Amino acid sequence: MRVLGSAVLSMEFLVMGFAMLLAKDQDDSAVIIYGAMVMCLMIYAIRLLKKRSGWILGSLLQIAMTAYSFVVPSMAIINILFMGLWVAAIVI
Repeated sequence: MRVLGSAVLSMEFLVMGFAMLLAKDQDDSAVIIYGAMVMCLMIYAIRLLKKRSGWILGSLLQIAMTAYSFVVPSMAIINILFMGLWVAAIVI
């Protein structure tokens, strides 16, 4: 359970980095700051997965990744896949 959860968050960290590369061409710098904050919180959530608060933070980050897919639309399909893996990590 914890291994799959940390693997999902680690891979989402990389995907978020690539999504920020796609979003850097926009004029709004808040998009980059939002992406960097989500990436930092992902690292923090990986460390907290031993506790219940880590799973709650990870679930909130799934919602944050969904919100970021409005900025980078090509990320929506990948986000659906990672949400399924996150649900599987919680259920197993």
